[in-house]
Amino acid sequence: MMDETEPSLGLADAPAPAGAETYRVLARKYRPQDFTGLIGQEALVKTLTNAFATGRIAHAFMLTGVRGVGKTTTARIIARALNCIGPDGTAKNPTIHPCGVCEPCRAIAESRHVDVQEMDAASRTGIDDIREIIEGVRYAPASARYKVYIIDEVHMLSKQAFNGLLKTLEEPPPHVKFVFATTEIRKVPVTVLSRCQRFDLRRIETPELAAHLKAIAEKENVQIAGDALALVARAAEGSVRDGLSLLDQAIAHEEGAIDAASVRAMLGLADRGRVLDMFEKTMGGEIAGALSDLRDLYDRGADPLAVMQDLLETTHFLTRVKVAPGAEGFFDGGSAEAKRATAMAAKLPVPALTRAWQMLLKGLFEVRDATRPIAAAEMALIRLSYAADLPPTDRLVRDVLDTAGTPPARSTPTPDGAPRTPRTESHFPPPHAGEGDSIAVEGARAATSPLRLAAQDTSPVHGGGKIASLEDLAELARSRGAPVLKVNIENDIHLVRLEPGQLEFRPSAKAPRSLSADLTQKLREWTGTRWMVTVAREGGAPTLAEQKRAARDAAFDRVRQEPLVRAVLDRFPGAEIIAVRQPEAEAPPEAAIPESAMDESGDMP
Repeated sequence: MMDETEPSLGLADAPAPAGAETYRVLARKYRPQDFTGLIGQEALVKTLTNAFATGRIAHAFMLTGVRGVGKTTTARIIARALNCIGPDGTAKNPTIHPCGVCEPCRAIAESRHVDVQEMDAASRTGIDDIREIIEGVRYAPASARYKVYIIDEVHMLSKQAFNGLLKTLEEPPPHVKFVFATTEIRKVPVTVLSRCQRFDLRRIETPELAAHLKAIAEKENVQIAGDALALVARAAEGSVRDGLSLLDQAIAHEEGAIDAASVRAMLGLADRGRVLDMFEKTMGGEIAGALSDLRDLYDRGADPLAVMQDLLETTHFLTRVKVAPGAEGFFDGGSAEAKRATAMAAKLPVPALTRAWQMLLKGLFEVRDATRPIAAAEMALIRLSYAADLPPTDRLVRDVLDTAGTPPARSTPTPDGAPRTPRTESHFPPPHAGEGDSIAVEGARAATSPLRLAAQDTSPVHGGGKIASLEDLAELARSRGAPVLKVNIENDIHLVRLEPGQLEFRPSAKAPRSLSADLTQKLREWTGTRWMVTVAREGGAPTLAEQKRAARDAAFDRVRQEPLVRAVLDRFPGAEIIAVRQPEAEAPPEAAIPESAMDESGDMP
């Protein structure tokens, strides 16, 4: 992570035991020793430089970021900067440029300074470990200017440990400084964060990391191609340590000059030209060729998960080029693949690209979790290939409207001049449907919706009021708390005659034998009048449940004849209407009866 040619002064620089391997990995050999060696953290360096120059040095620092961006390294540099006394030992104040040769600098770099303690919170998480710090801060430093406590992975501390540290962290002695490092900043209590000066170390951009790796390769006398370095930097995902580890691996993997092919083979990546071929064949419906390319890449060592990630990157690049010409990303701007991808993006509509993104993203998770990743990758390509032939949704809607003879919605200009299409409601009211009716059709099966039937008089009937219809009688039973009798009235009574004080009906085959007696008793209690309830052997009108079903069927037949509905049913074979509903959303649930909620007799299951 630094541009110095001299080896690091860290613990790895201590003399190796006799006969021990002296090689040090690049991530340790090129660890920065001062702030000039940090790359990509300009905001942090600028803030600390000004703070040291003006003497406004915080008593606690919180360093956060992804792995390998320099959190622990920065903490050690801060400790050296606080205690450096210069080459001649005469410096009285902290300096942003530690010399690296004085005794405090060397002792801190070798992790043997008594006043700079580094604790790994992943292995020391309890309150007892924090008590040691609380006890130690009371004493002045033995030889350094400041006592510095570096706690790595601080989010691993227990709740009791955090609480025990709060008071000391808020008002530490003037000779004590705290430096915390964490990759999980959200797990650190807010009470701790508010007592620290926070620095978010950002990911290193791919071009900047590639340039850094190139400089280190030159110092190591390693010949590596620029596109190979770009692959390594991209695989590191912004982590300098990961990039150096991958560079170390690439040097060991290949003897002599390192090219992109060897790095791609080492990382299990697919050739981007082949990935572009596969994507083009898939979107063109040539599934056999796409599967052949996938299998060939797999046989050459490409990881199916990496192939899916490359396909997602390709889709993202094509979409960005489509909406923002000149954008760069997965393909290098001047490469032949980039020019070919740009030409491909011009032929693919944005809806097709966004659909491909969603399907490949789903396929990525399937490949990751599958026991046979290659099979999951092939299935994802097959789905995408067949979906590529589907027309866009707006074209389907336009075709349906044209078939039904309905003019499409006009586009109205937005304030910036761009056309804007009004939102299409999910329910299209039929011109000849019943008053207030609307139709809902969704694919092969519409979403199940309650069916609100034709309006009927369901006003409450009070004791002594007029019972003019069977509906009034059912409502009276409901209002008086007799739900079982209400269901019997709706499903088992074929009304023959209804007059004041007289009720004649033909019971259904499933009617309870005591229905006539129950009605006689309840009507007398509810109305205060004696009723004569008789049973007929034949005749009678359909039951209320049968009338409701007939009204529902009539509504279905009515809306099925609407041009728009006929167009949808013709366009989507196998689709069917399952609900006709009124637009008022405030209809109570009990007033709506779904088709699937009634059995053959009309009873609620």
